[in-house]
Amino acid sequence: MVRAIVLNENDNVATIIDKGGEKGTEVDLKGELSGTIKLGSEIPFGHKVALSDFELGADVVKYNQIVGETTAPIKKGEHVHVHNVDSKRGRGDKLAAELAAKEKEGA
Repeated sequence: MVRAIVLNENDNVATIIDKGGEKGTEVDLKGELSGTIKLGSEIPFGHKVALSDFELGADVVKYNQIVGETTAPIKKGEHVHVHNVDSKRGRGDKLAAELAAKEKEGA
C-alpha cells in the first residue's frame, strides 16, 4: 500500500512517501493522522495530497505552517502542487517580478 505522512495535526495535506499512486489508489496515512484516503488523481513520490476539499484561495497547511494558497478548487485526494497552488515559500522569481512592478509604478 502507498503511504503518506501528515507532519502536524493541523495540516490539510499529506506527503506521499512511497513510489506514488494512480487515481483510485488507497493511501495509508501515517504520522499525526491515521486512516486512509483514496487518490483522486495520480500523485508521485514526494508530492502532496489534499486531505479535504479546498476552495479557490484557501490556505495550504503543512508543518502547521501556511505554505501556499490554492489557485483553483482542489478535491479531497487530489494532487496539490504548483499547477493549483501559489507557493508562499522560496519564490524569488515572483518577489523580483513584484518589486520590478512596484518600481515601474513609482517611476
